[in-house]
Amino acid sequence: MSRTLRWWLLSLACSYAGFAGAHEVRAADVVAIAAAAGPLEVARAYLTHGITHILFGYDHLLFVLALMLIVRNTRVLVATITAFTLAHSITLALATLAYAQVPGPPVEATIALSILLLAGEIVRVRRGQPSLTQRRPWIVAFAFGLLHGFGFAGALAGIGLPHGDLPLALFAFNVGVEVGQLAFIAGVLAVLALARRVALPAVITRYTYPVVTLGIGALSAFWLIERVSVFWT
Repeated sequence: MSRTLRWWLLSLACSYAGFAGAHEVRAADVVAIAAAAGPLEVARAYLTHGITHILFGYDHLLFVLALMLIVRNTRVLVATITAFTLAHSITLALATLAYAQVPGPPVEATIALSILLLAGEIVRVRRGQPSLTQRRPWIVAFAFGLLHGFGFAGALAGIGLPHGDLPLALFAFNVGVEVGQLAFIAGVLAVLALARRVALPAVITRYTYPVVTLGIGALSAFWLIERVSVFWT
């Protein structure tokens, strides 16, 4: 089997694993293909899956967006995103290497709760009320980042890891997550920069911020209820 064909098969398996069911079956399929692929193909495939996971991981992106609505200073935003990245990289590695194990459903429910709490913080900041997230955003980002890392680890466990290239696959997946996250942040900043240059109607500039905040709160509350209900099913 050619190197190019092995790469496409591994990428296809990783993509399918990210959206399909049958956890045990898909993990076995991906690991079997990875075992036949070289290190470069493994790195490319898990890098691609990391990017795909974060760009289709709407809860993680919504958390980052909420942070961006609270933190307006560019330097502080960089520090905040760095803290979030460092934190979820730590728990992703610990969980993947089996040094820390947390059940998936509570993690997913708490991730939704973290977004809902940030929505409340956005409202507090808009009202001029004291907010820990506004004063020390990197602390909040780091604390919740540890939680989000377990969520990333669950996604990575869903496709399995090649035993011979485990550190490489873990590193590539984590880099992919960061690439996707930075692409999202760059996209949001580009839209905001464009909006400042365009003369928008007053009604849009007045209600966009509250509507986006309401959307973050409503969606995260829905996710929380949905994920908590899994506990009794």
